[in-house]
Amino acid sequence: MMLKPKMQKALNKQINVEFNAFYSYLSMAAYFESHHKSGFSGWYKVQSNEEFKHAMKLYEYIISRGEKVVLTAIEAPQTEGKSFLSVFEAAYAQELKVSALINDLVDLAKNEGDHATEIMLQWFVTEQVEEENTANSNVERFKFIKDTTEGIDAFDHELGERKMTK
Repeated sequence: MMLKPKMQKALNKQINVEFNAFYSYLSMAAYFESHHKSGFSGWYKVQSNEEFKHAMKLYEYIISRGEKVVLTAIEAPQTEGKSFLSVFEAAYAQELKVSALINDLVDLAKNEGDHATEIMLQWFVTEQVEEENTANSNVERFKFIKDTTEGIDAFDHELGERKMTK
């Protein structure tokens, strides 16, 4: 069964959202790199890679349904943060936005009677719960350590332990 046009368009739009998140997180990594925080930078590089994988998961799904992937322009990400905390807060806000969009896709799949897409999207729903929790935890942790050099260095080291998975 092919995707209905409305569902195909919405999934292609979500690919763009995921690629924008990929690009945004890569920009955040570069921001932290420019401030010599390799742990934070590494964490955001891994996060960027995850967002790329999310986009490709949708890409492959559209192809598997016999439809065409349509890629559109990616917005230029913000390249400077006001503070380290503001970057962590921007990441959390981004995850909340993506979660809302995924929920909209689930609603659309239900309304379209597209059970296969609804089931596929459940993976994203579960993933977004984890993403929101992690991003919020990072914000709260950063608020807790405030601007203490020791706290920032320890948190930078801790986040630097995250490694990319295949």
